[in-house]
Amino acid sequence: MASGGVSVASLWTDVNRCGQNGDYTRALKALTKILHENRDDVTALHCKVVCHIQNGSFKEALNVMNTHSKVLGSEVVFEKAYCEYRLNRVESSLKTIESAPEQTDKLKELYGQVLYRLERYDECKSVYTDLIRNSQDEYEEERKTNLAAVVAAMSQWEKAPMEDLGLPESTYELCYNATCSLIGQGKLTEALNKLQQAEELCRVSLADDSDMTEEDIQSELAVIHSQMAYVMQLQGRTDEALQLYNQVIKLKPSDVGLLAVTANNIITINKDQNVFDSKKKVKLTNAEGVEYKLAKKQLQAIDFNKALLAMYTNQADQCRKLSSSLQAQNPGHPRPVLIQVAQLCREKQHSRAIELLQQFSDQNPESASGIKLTMAQLYLVQGHVTKACDVLRSIEEFKHKPGMVSALVTMYSHEEDIDSAIDVFKQAIEHYQSEQPGSATHLALVREAANFKLKYGRKKEAISDLEQLWKQNTKDVHTLAQLISAYSLVDTDKAKSLSKHLPSADTMSFNVDVDELENSHGATYVRKKAAKVVGENPPKEQGHGEIKKKKKKKKGKLPKNYDPKVTPDPERWLPMKERSYYRGKKKGKKKDQIGKGTQGATAGASAELDASKTASSPPTSPRPGSASGSSTAPASGVVPPRQQKPSSSGATRKKAPQKKKKGGKGGW
Repeated sequence: MASGGVSVASLWTDVNRCGQNGDYTRALKALTKILHENRDDVTALHCKVVCHIQNGSFKEALNVMNTHSKVLGSEVVFEKAYCEYRLNRVESSLKTIESAPEQTDKLKELYGQVLYRLERYDECKSVYTDLIRNSQDEYEEERKTNLAAVVAAMSQWEKAPMEDLGLPESTYELCYNATCSLIGQGKLTEALNKLQQAEELCRVSLADDSDMTEEDIQSELAVIHSQMAYVMQLQGRTDEALQLYNQVIKLKPSDVGLLAVTANNIITINKDQNVFDSKKKVKLTNAEGVEYKLAKKQLQAIDFNKALLAMYTNQADQCRKLSSSLQAQNPGHPRPVLIQVAQLCREKQHSRAIELLQQFSDQNPESASGIKLTMAQLYLVQGHVTKACDVLRSIEEFKHKPGMVSALVTMYSHEEDIDSAIDVFKQAIEHYQSEQPGSATHLALVREAANFKLKYGRKKEAISDLEQLWKQNTKDVHTLAQLISAYSLVDTDKAKSLSKHLPSADTMSFNVDVDELENSHGATYVRKKAAKVVGENPPKEQGHGEIKKKKKKKKGKLPKNYDPKVTPDPERWLPMKERSYYRGKKKGKKKDQIGKGTQGATAGASAELDASKTASSPPTSPRPGSASGSSTAPASGVVPPRQQKPSSSGATRKKAPQKKKKGGKGGW
């Protein structure tokens, strides 16, 4: 009998009824009373753990199991492992599962989830395959969805070949996971089509639920739309992708992992533009619980973009801090070092950047190829072409590639180091001679080497290459002609003997229209066409307008006061201030008083003071810059002085207001 007169049996009845109704909080109260009577009741303790789990109180459930571990024993292995998994103690959950005396189906289900979180995809795939093969219940579709997710993760993060496991695509989850596998294989067009199919399936499945609003449907479709945007971004359709990403952000889905990935992808589109928007979006990648929702490579990519954003926003210290942290977490990854180098280059510290690259290259030779390419680029920026060539030739993986050979030959030619350029050709040809003799790449390198040597007058050295090419194809007339030309300077007898292999003149004749060839666009000499013979129309006689009349040259006008006896001023073409007799303007009180008196004053009296206007003044030769017409006419093109409006008669005269110029004294 329990305290308060309530029997234990009635309490168990309450627990059973609350469990059926989903009222786990009330069930916990009844279980507490039961445990008060019997502290070590295994069934009551087990039920208490389950009630805490149903309420989401995983820590409380784990505390109950740890406190009564001796009593419960292996009865609650699954519950303990599940609580540890939900509390993101994945390693502890794995140990608990592996220590179980018996691997039940529900433990295997949880084991698969734990392995997926730990990114041990091969083992996870084996677990789900075994469960699907040996289980027949209502959870078969969920297991197939999880297996499809494992295959997609292997395709995306491990670049494993896509394996056809015969999984159906009847639900939008299965269809979505199949899309992820296609993206990992680079089949973007197929992936986009399948995402559209997944969207249709999702809408159909949710349309039957009357409680689902359009907003709820859009929230459910957010993950599909974000993946669509990612595919568009990979296809280069960044504007469409950005529009879809922003739609997903506006919905504010509850999945923090989805928000973080979407925000990160927007940041990658923005790059060094629109950094203010990127700084807002980066906050979504720092949300609580993101690290438990995403794969390690996703988290790594987000951290890389944070460091790059710090560099673009000129936060040098923050950039160095983030890149150093990334390098400590991923010591063999080249990207953190490249970010540090980029920051140093922005600070014009190229020498320090090269030292950092050299240090990483020495410590990590397996990933030194990309690092050395960056070093060569920095040497070229500084103008050290020979050092850049030395670095490129030290990359064993690329040094014999046709593109690398072309780059090295171009740079050596720029430095006029022809011997080194020929040596590059020689080593590459020897490599392909031993690895792929007679291949298209091998013969192409031999031909380019021969052409290069002929271009720089090394005909003796080009002979062996040309002979090798001609032996591969004895019908190649162009190569034979080059070979004969080269031998003509070394061994004339050999040249004569080889010339016998040239085709005869008859076989060399081509059906070519000479006139069309000479008149073609690229012809350096075009033969003039013969003048047309006019048959019916006789030439017209003079006077019919056919002969153009020669225009008579008009004589230049002279000034009216021009005197042929007076020698013109030789400095008349120079500005007045540059002439030898210019003495500057006279300074005095009476200088230029004409028109500068009080308002309303006339300039009539001042004309009497001008001696040049009197009848007795003798005419003078035209001075440079003098007017050719009347002395009273204003010069054309000169802006007249501004006049003030005269006041009305009898009114008091006032000084005109002065308008102040910005930065100077007052005045109009």
